[in-house]
Amino acid sequence: MQICHYPSPLGVITIGCENDFITLLRFGEINPSENMIISNNKLLEQACQQLDEYFKEARKEFNLPLNPQGTPFMQKVWQALQKIPYGQTKSYQEIAQEIGNIKACRAVGLANNHNPIAIFIPCHRVIGKSGQLTGYRGGLDIKQQLLNLEQKNI
Repeated sequence: MQICHYPSPLGVITIGCENDFITLLRFGEINPSENMIISNNKLLEQACQQLDEYFKEARKEFNLPLNPQGTPFMQKVWQALQKIPYGQTKSYQEIAQEIGNIKACRAVGLANNHNPIAIFIPCHRVIGKSGQLTGYRGGLDIKQQLLNLEQKNI
């Protein structure tokens, strides 16, 4: 995997790609023991450019080739997440309904938590049924900042 470190307003974001697909976006730096190569790569440069535009409120959609690795259920959840419009939120229950399994709210939350490509697959747009923010791998503060950025720009 090739990676780059993007200095965002939220702190360092690590982006990874393999075989011409983005496969990773993680908050914070990657552990050096994960055997990844830091490199200049056109796809990684494009991802950083799109993040620049997003954080400057000039981009609402990303158009990058993504290849998240996960179970078929996780893939369904991540596809549903990508359909949530910029600046809007949905509950875990709403996502479960969309993928055809109303009782899978907890499983949707687990898939959301295992999303390997945060922001590009907008798991930050999923909230609790009550409207409250619930878990986020990058931390609730980052989730709130992402939602605030989007909601002030719709």
